[in-house]
Amino acid sequence: MSGSGIRFDRVSVAYDGNTVLHALDLTVEPGEVMALLGPSGSGKTTALRAVAGFVRPASGRVFIGGTDVTGLPPHRRGIGMVVQQYALFPHLRVKDNVAFGLRAQKAAKAEIPGRVAEALEMTGMGAYAERYPRELSGGQQQRVAIARALAIRPGVLLLDEPLSALDAQLRSGMLAELARLHRELPDVSILYVTHDQVEALTLADRIAVMDRARLQDCGTPQELYRTPRTEFTASFVGNANLLPVTAGAGAALLGGAELKVDTGGVAPGATATLCVRPHLVGLGDGPNALTGRVSEVQWRGATHRLYVDVAGERIKADVRELRTPPGIGDQVTVHFAPEDAVLLTAAVSEGAAASRRAGVAADG
Repeated sequence: MSGSGIRFDRVSVAYDGNTVLHALDLTVEPGEVMALLGPSGSGKTTALRAVAGFVRPASGRVFIGGTDVTGLPPHRRGIGMVVQQYALFPHLRVKDNVAFGLRAQKAAKAEIPGRVAEALEMTGMGAYAERYPRELSGGQQQRVAIARALAIRPGVLLLDEPLSALDAQLRSGMLAELARLHRELPDVSILYVTHDQVEALTLADRIAVMDRARLQDCGTPQELYRTPRTEFTASFVGNANLLPVTAGAGAALLGGAELKVDTGGVAPGATATLCVRPHLVGLGDGPNALTGRVSEVQWRGATHRLYVDVAGERIKADVRELRTPPGIGDQVTVHFAPEDAVLLTAAVSEGAAASRRAGVAADG
């Protein structure tokens, strides 16, 4: 079969009575990169394996390119897959590793050399066709694994933590390569499993945030980063200050300080959480100024991370590198702009994911 796009129709998976994926409703559009982001045990890899056909849902259906593939074996789903440990055959040369899927699909022998060369050139590995995996670096082996997945010209590409075994420098380079491949393969749907927020923010058109076997939220990287709707999303997609406050009339109360924020119709007196990103917190006087004492200072190269204790809460501020940073115990003032803060309520935290899931399901 062939086709692009993935749809989970209330897919649940259970092992020995333990639900590891609960009623997942999610659509990956043709040509879209969807990242499944979440901690270990959140259900993201199980969701990918359900698409691949390696696990059978206890309930619900999986569609690829509009076709119900729930009952099809993996080799009939027309997908390419890359896993974190490469899974290359050590006794086969690079060209034969890449050809493996084509031979398994019984592609015409005359077509195989050209398809292999095409996939290797696409991943920058054309000069390594005659080498064995042991003669390659980790990054090169991962490129070969991607070439093998692309050689079958899949409509859907599944990537399961593909960069986790690489060091930081190689990971950065491979992120750029994957972004380039996405541009060159505009019709291929990509489902990308990761626990690394940088990978998700860099590559994905949309991010599905998962926790405890459930889809918690879904949106574009910009939506989830700039205007998170749940505390879990705010803390897992990027770094955030999450401060318990009481809503006022167009303001939030933290200790004795009144902070001007968009309350979004939150009733005065309601308890809420104020979310503001550390890089949006400035040092010195400004709007929404708060005075506290420095409890920790971390040098991070281009920035200093300051931890400032205010009204019993710790606020993180990432400020440009300071020639003379404040010391521990020093009194400082930090501030942030009203438009840079988001107010989260308990009702939003519980209901936002459901409303967004309904929208995602409707799109499908």
